[in-house]
Amino acid sequence: MTTTFPNISISTERLVLRPFEELDIEAFAEMMNDELVTAWTSVPQPYTEADARAWITELAPAERTGGRGIVFAVDEFLTQRLVGIVHLQNTDWRIRSSELSYVIAPWARGEGYASEAALATAQWLFHDQKFERLELRTAADNTASQQVAQKIGCISEGVLRGAWIARTRTDSGEWTDVRTDLIVWSLLPEDLEGVGDQAAGGGFSSFGEWN
Repeated sequence: MTTTFPNISISTERLVLRPFEELDIEAFAEMMNDELVTAWTSVPQPYTEADARAWITELAPAERTGGRGIVFAVDEFLTQRLVGIVHLQNTDWRIRSSELSYVIAPWARGEGYASEAALATAQWLFHDQKFERLELRTAADNTASQQVAQKIGCISEGVLRGAWIARTRTDSGEWTDVRTDLIVWSLLPEDLEGVGDQAAGGGFSSFGEWN
């Protein structure tokens, strides 16, 4: 049984999802230092170029080769600017299930890029990789991420109480941890019916091994 994803790229009408490269280090570090990224993720703060280099050259490739998932850099097709990241993680090859997370750069928000990239990934996972379940987890107050889940057809399954540590600014401007609930969403292949091309920007195509 195959237990690693192929090293591929996926294209939509407006985006290209591809493996990260060292040329992405500066743009990736800048994106991960955004206030909302710091608030809703567990990435180091501040996020240095050394952190970005370690992720791009070691940690992200190991997600795929170790069978845990796959990491995509998301580029805007026309400008080739780094739009964000899509990460499949906690993959269970026996039940054909994986968990999706994503981050979008501040400059690219409000354009529907998160839902386009997420849906293209889901279509590839279900159609090409024959997976049967995709899971998302969103912090209870992260309404933007919840809207992405709803837009691509996810169904809310319940709440994990006190299951995440988010971060917020104190009155002095320092970051402090705050415990929050997680909403669990799922997407099954049949849930994509009726979502399809509109949210994905015209569908998707995938390409083989990167050299």
